[in-house]
Amino acid sequence: MPRYEYRNLQPLPAAEKVFLDWIQKLDEQFANRDIEHRCTVVRNALHEIYLGRPYAEPAANAPLAEQAMVYNFDPRNITLEPEYYGDIDAAKYAERKPLIWFWMMFDQSSLGINHWLGFRVRYMLAKHIFKHVGKNVKIFHRVEFSYGYNLTVEDNCVIHKYTLLDDRGEIVIHEGSSISDYANVYSHDHDLNDGMIVTNRKTEIGPKARITYHSTVMSGVRVHEHGLLGSLGVATKDIEPFTIAVGIPAKPVKVKTIAPQHAGAKESK
Repeated sequence: MPRYEYRNLQPLPAAEKVFLDWIQKLDEQFANRDIEHRCTVVRNALHEIYLGRPYAEPAANAPLAEQAMVYNFDPRNITLEPEYYGDIDAAKYAERKPLIWFWMMFDQSSLGINHWLGFRVRYMLAKHIFKHVGKNVKIFHRVEFSYGYNLTVEDNCVIHKYTLLDDRGEIVIHEGSSISDYANVYSHDHDLNDGMIVTNRKTEIGPKARITYHSTVMSGVRVHEHGLLGSLGVATKDIEPFTIAVGIPAKPVKVKTIAPQHAGAKESK
């Protein structure tokens, strides 16, 4: 069976320079953790992305929808779902919120669909948002997370599009792991009788584990080294090393055998 490596693709040289210079500028600006500063940087950048011109206050006689759009660029005018949670560390989230809003709005713009650019913008943002992000981490568009400050993504991980990483408790994605499109990874659950009673648990993936399409890892579960959760599966219990689990709830069906020369290879979809 053939093994296909990813191709190396690049934008045109002039575009690549602009992309990298822009990312570097944002990275330097976001290094300042002052909330007001970050909000202003995000507001201005989103105005430029969506309207193609430097930020300006909306004219009083402009259509109300236009005024609303401009005000919506500013994170100070936004509320996000995690802000309502009672277990939030408000101080930690507040300094990350402008960057999380930028991440979400960038992904919904034409720039966010550009994979080469998107991988690099999200990685830059992850350095300022996540508890830890390792080297060579690739994050596709429309990935969502709760707080960010409880999320660790180690080296050589791939997180595909439309993934939900609920780090209300804590999520650790260990080296070389892959989470496929539309997967959900949770780190909290609710009391059966009172939904306002929440229990947070640490959830761990890998190393070199695979969470495949449309599957769900429940709070507190550990998918061990080279473990694999099959498509549409729901992991309610730990998946042992080198084990493939499928179904609802997921149950082990096979033990993987990996040739020594491939045991350390990166896995993706």
